[in-house]
Amino acid sequence: MKKELAIIIGIFLLLAILMHHEEWMSHPIEHIQALPSAGAYGLGVLHPLIFTIAGYIFFVLLRSVFKIIKKVVKR
Repeated sequence: MKKELAIIIGIFLLLAILMHHEEWMSHPIEHIQALPSAGAYGLGVLHPLIFTIAGYIFFVLLRSVFKIIKKVVKR
């Protein structure tokens, strides 16, 4: 459980920094305070959570595919 939580937090931080690196470097506090009025694809304040969950689902799918491939190759 701790490992999965660390993965989710890591995905969140990675996505936040990659998508908003200029804002995080120049004015991070103002960027966080503007979150309630965010208009990311009409998702508003929930967009960080939704994108993090989507990234985690993508990560889990990739991990599952690699596990399946690993099992097939071992045979």
